[in-house]
Amino acid sequence: MTILLAGDIGGTKTILRLVRAELGPMDGVPNLLDLYELTYSSREFPDLVPMVRSFMDSAQSELGSIFEPAGACFGIAGPVLNNVSKLTNLGWLLEADAMEKQLKIPRISLINDFAAVGHGVMGLKSEDIFVLREGVRDPQGTIALIGAGTGLGQGYIVPQGHGKYRVFATEGGHTDFAARTELEYQLLRFLRDHYHLERISTERVVSGTGIHSIYSFMRTRGICEESPELKAAYQTWQQEAGKEEKTVDLAALISQHAVNETDYLCLETMRLFIRAYGAEAGNLALKLLPYGGLYIAGGVAAKNISLMQRGDFLEAFSAKGRVSSAIADIPIYIVQNSKVGLIGAALCAAQML
Repeated sequence: MTILLAGDIGGTKTILRLVRAELGPMDGVPNLLDLYELTYSSREFPDLVPMVRSFMDSAQSELGSIFEPAGACFGIAGPVLNNVSKLTNLGWLLEADAMEKQLKIPRISLINDFAAVGHGVMGLKSEDIFVLREGVRDPQGTIALIGAGTGLGQGYIVPQGHGKYRVFATEGGHTDFAARTELEYQLLRFLRDHYHLERISTERVVSGTGIHSIYSFMRTRGICEESPELKAAYQTWQQEAGKEEKTVDLAALISQHAVNETDYLCLETMRLFIRAYGAEAGNLALKLLPYGGLYIAGGVAAKNISLMQRGDFLEAFSAKGRVSSAIADIPIYIVQNSKVGLIGAALCAAQML
């Protein structure tokens, strides 16, 4: 048994978790037993080190034991280079080497938050996954990752055998948005004019922010009258742009009405969004041929499973012309566990040992 520390570090909140891992010469991913977990407001601390110290003190007080983690891994919502990360929105500079000495933890790893999701996928249970398409899975095949949330994460996993694997994060979400239909060409032109940009990335369409953008576009097309509720919410959302504290979650409101089929404009917004999401997932699948499965992470898919099931996603995913057959049998899964990144951080720490 080995004690590990895992963390999901965000600009707003940080979740820390202490786990016991069953390591050793065994096939498969280590088993994790959660021991203790706390959520902190990131801005209440000048650095991660005092937060971890506070967490370890709380764990000792609550559980009545002194814990000495053999390793730690923290998933960071920001860039990580050579085990160093600078969180500009918090003013934190995290350096793993220095933290090892300060916290007296032998091994600390800092990884990108979507890389943490990649590790976490390897530790998910059946109840954490919704099977969108069964497909034909190759246990040794490459695994693809895509996840629309605040942005659009993409990555992949290469199994190494005997429970070992390598996770690779990418910047695939920032590739060019590829319009496929006349409606999407109109959306592309709208976004260029709206944001005063020459180039539109896929992330500007396939993300929570993308839902806002698509709704802004759809309401200009005059396909139906905007409801008073959505009009008021949209105006409030515009007024609160740039503020940290917001009273309206416009993307959530749009998707809720689309799921319930209570607003035509919202439903058409989400249909356009999901078609673009499916097309980009299919593009990723063509590049990687992930016969080990394609996992869809991020909060958007998990909260809109009924919309993902309606056919638009899979139709756009599969519409690849003469090479459609190459991705016809790839299994597609939606990750339902919102703490997949925290699971991944713990598994990453286990892999270090």
